[in-house]
Amino acid sequence: MVKVVLPELGVGIKKATVSYWFFKDGERVKEKDDLVELVTDKATFNLPSPCTGVIAEIMYSEGDDVDVGQILAVINEE
Repeated sequence: MVKVVLPELGVGIKKATVSYWFFKDGERVKEKDDLVELVTDKATFNLPSPCTGVIAEIMYSEGDDVDVGQILAVINEE
């Protein structure tokens, strides 16, 4: 089980907003696939999947704010 965590985003940036999930719970992802689009007050970026596997659970919905260090999703690694 791999936890997808919102990484450090830069000086003074403490959170991001989930803009769009490219996959849903139960779907298979490959390492480096774009997993989620995130927006801060300075940039929009895609966070890639850290591994190949099946998404077990997405913790935040589109439009939710997420603090740096929080778990965005859990992937059952293959």
